[in-house]
Amino acid sequence: MIKLNSYICALDIGSSKISACLVEIKGKRLNNIFFETAPSKGVKAGVIIDSIELVGAVSRLMKALKAKSGINVKHVYANISGQDIVTKRSRAIIPLAERGNKVVTQTDIDHVNDQARILGSSLEEEIIQIIPSSYTIDSKNHCINPLGLYSHRLEVDLYLVCGRLSSIQSLARVIHQSGYDIKDLFFTGYATSKAVFGPEFKTGLNFFCDVGSDITELLLFKDGILKDVEILPMGGDKMTAELSDALKIPFELAEDIKRSHGIIGDAGQIGEDKEILVKKSDLYKPIKQRLVAEVITQSAKNICLKIKEAVDKKGPMYEVNNFVIVGRTLLLEGFIETLENTLSIPVKLGRVSNNEILPLIKENETVAGQKYLNYLTAIGMVCEGLLIHKPPTMVPIHQPAKNIIAKAVNRFKEVYQEYF
Repeated sequence: MIKLNSYICALDIGSSKISACLVEIKGKRLNNIFFETAPSKGVKAGVIIDSIELVGAVSRLMKALKAKSGINVKHVYANISGQDIVTKRSRAIIPLAERGNKVVTQTDIDHVNDQARILGSSLEEEIIQIIPSSYTIDSKNHCINPLGLYSHRLEVDLYLVCGRLSSIQSLARVIHQSGYDIKDLFFTGYATSKAVFGPEFKTGLNFFCDVGSDITELLLFKDGILKDVEILPMGGDKMTAELSDALKIPFELAEDIKRSHGIIGDAGQIGEDKEILVKKSDLYKPIKQRLVAEVITQSAKNICLKIKEAVDKKGPMYEVNNFVIVGRTLLLEGFIETLENTLSIPVKLGRVSNNEILPLIKENETVAGQKYLNYLTAIGMVCEGLLIHKPPTMVPIHQPAKNIIAKAVNRFKEVYQEYF
């Protein structure tokens, strides 16, 4: 339970940037929201490669956030992604009664989930997200919620999102050395989807795609439940690298040209005489704008084809209800249109849909326009934090027992349901 006059702070550590979102809670309401972002140091493809550089980057960012908000943050929600993510399925079955049937209680559901979690555990991995795909009882398969139904036994199919233990320990050490503790850990793609998925994504087949700087995360949801994850080793940096090679210029300069003059589409519509002046070795060198567009367009098409190949593996395209994309790469003119043409289905730009936090975001200039894309993962973690730790105005229906007496009362109710 969130304390009166408290906060929720989320720290998104990526390969190209670090972003933070801090929500101030006063009394029974969300009072204010603060954002801060800075270039990332010491991270590549979601993996920490220089802890000292990263500690410095996190410390500077959080210091700036404190100066802006006046809040002394002690613990944060954090994320992990990329090559450190491992997904797996685990099944477990438990008997409910020796003879006949009994009503399925929350204790039974927790028990079978725990059994499946243990069976899916590994000494080299840490389970980050536990997602029940479906339950099976005697008379019905693929049951979403077996609570209150009668059965002789109960089976669960869990989808586990895990992180490599060594990487999680490294991340925890970096954040601790920066002066903070990790309150909870989330898978980046799953957290980001929580910020943009509204009620319309609770049914049917929905894809969520986050095109990052050096990795792309593709998540498949069916009826609102995460079913599959695929990490593609490519992103916006691939276009920059190919532009850098083609123009024989430094990567940083190629990135500036891509953002300022990058257009994805028919390069033939750009006049031959249109040039971009870039500074190289104290001299200004003209670069054909058409060449820039040709290189970036071809690279973008290759990325879109890789995404399509991954989507095709999951099922037929005509069954897809929604395809949502986020990431700063899609800000390039023509990227969304190119992906739509490649997939042959509509592609939607992900926008914040959480009604609790949306009013604060609309009033904040830091995330005006499309700048909110820098903070979507952090916003998603805050949304999850609000679900986990509800303030008094939003008490969950099935609230965990607070003490031994309450637990005993709940257990008595369950026993009563079982036998009467």
